[in-house]
Amino acid sequence: MIARRWAAVLSGLGVIGLNTGAEAQQQFNGQWSVLVVTEQGDCDKAYRYPVAIENGRVRYAGEAAFSINGQVARSGAVQGTIAGGGNRAAVRGRLSGGVGSGTWTLSGGRSCSGTWSEEKRG
Repeated sequence: MIARRWAAVLSGLGVIGLNTGAEAQQQFNGQWSVLVVTEQGDCDKAYRYPVAIENGRVRYAGEAAFSINGQVARSGAVQGTIAGGGNRAAVRGRLSGGVGSGTWTLSGGRSCSGTWSEEKRG
């Protein structure tokens, strides 16, 4: 169950980035579907989750309570962190148009890493 909850945290990773002004980030507003894949460690292998971006701010569009810190940069670069359950994930990647991809690394109580990809759904 913990691994599944942490995978939900990772779903928000794809859309966390740098703050460059809400007007520049409106191109990323909407609903996104994020696929998180574990490549190293004992986290669950893969999960898909809904994420919402509103004026450059990111939120998990499910029913989990995690700390998400960051915004989407004007260029689409993503960099940020998500924390929950004693774990902290660092994220890097890029959004372009209606797709995005990158990497994540989890530390804390668990040690896992992998990739994420996403597509805009609305």
